[in-house]
Amino acid sequence: MTHPFLDLAPLGADRFAAIEDRVARLLSTGQDVVIMQGEALLPLEGAIRAAAGAGTTALNVVTGPYGQTFGDWLRDCGATVIDLAVPFHTAVTAEEIRQVFAEHPEIDFVSLVHAEAATGNTNPVAEIGEVVRAHGALFYLDAVASIGAEPVLPDAWGVDLCVIGAQKAMGGPAGVSAVSVSERAWARMAANPKAPRRSYLSLLDWKERWIDGGRKALLHAPAQLEMLALEACVERIEAAGLDAVMARHASAAAATRAGAVALGGGLEPYVHEARDAAPVATTLRAPSGVVASELVRRALEADPAVPLAAGGGPLAKEMIRVNHYGADATPGAVRASLAALGVALSEQGLSVDVEAALRAVEEAWR
Repeated sequence: MTHPFLDLAPLGADRFAAIEDRVARLLSTGQDVVIMQGEALLPLEGAIRAAAGAGTTALNVVTGPYGQTFGDWLRDCGATVIDLAVPFHTAVTAEEIRQVFAEHPEIDFVSLVHAEAATGNTNPVAEIGEVVRAHGALFYLDAVASIGAEPVLPDAWGVDLCVIGAQKAMGGPAGVSAVSVSERAWARMAANPKAPRRSYLSLLDWKERWIDGGRKALLHAPAQLEMLALEACVERIEAAGLDAVMARHASAAAATRAGAVALGGGLEPYVHEARDAAPVATTLRAPSGVVASELVRRALEADPAVPLAAGGGPLAKEMIRVNHYGADATPGAVRASLAALGVALSEQGLSVDVEAALRAVEEAWR
């Protein structure tokens, strides 16, 4: 018997290139876009290893765990790394980056995460991009969580390496990702003798064997199911309209924040200012004396379908994350999450007002 997931016609180079073109339109970019056959960590690491090396001086902005990972990769490449770490309850500013440039004019590479879903903050990339462009550094951006939830404009912002993934706000598969690459980023890679080649991490392989060849012959058999799922999720965004998809995520963030405050019980937004809060996930600080991971565990027992998680690592004690992205950027998912948290807080003997929280959700969404 035939099976829709198994008995598929081969995915040819023309279809692969057409999907890349649709992703490029989603990013409003004229840069080369390469779809990588793996989760977004593949191009995130591949781009750093291609563009950074022993002669690189990198400013690595840390607003969450991914920024910490990028610093590790940069050091492993032999780069000199200057970390700019800001508290996870806020965002970095363009002025802070300008000050680091003044102190270290030798910086020639900047790595930044746009939206940190893990900590619930988002950084003002448009303003930062102006500062980076004026300084002349190569600009590397992790937009995996932000694409589909807020504007991502690599050309307008001067981003040289912009990595996206489909698994969050785009509502697509986790096993495929993409990176837009500027001409000067390609030149930096070509001049790096340690840039990966003949490797799954290699962007230069895609440049030399795919793009420069007119996108006629693929490097290897594509991840067919993931490519088709990526095409489908881009089609869905196009049909709804990117602005409408972003507005839905913004509404989910505003409604979750307002509902959590109205719920009470000692919950409070982890990111202090709403302007610094990511539209893909709202992080909340657990009440004093309550372990966040235990609160989440009990909330999930009350409703296993809600998109709740505890913070990672040490943050598991204090941070609750409402992952309202993709299919969960809806009033129903937000209401259910807050209701489940209300049950868990009540069991801790804390006073909550679930009805007030649900009203606040409705008002904020409107």
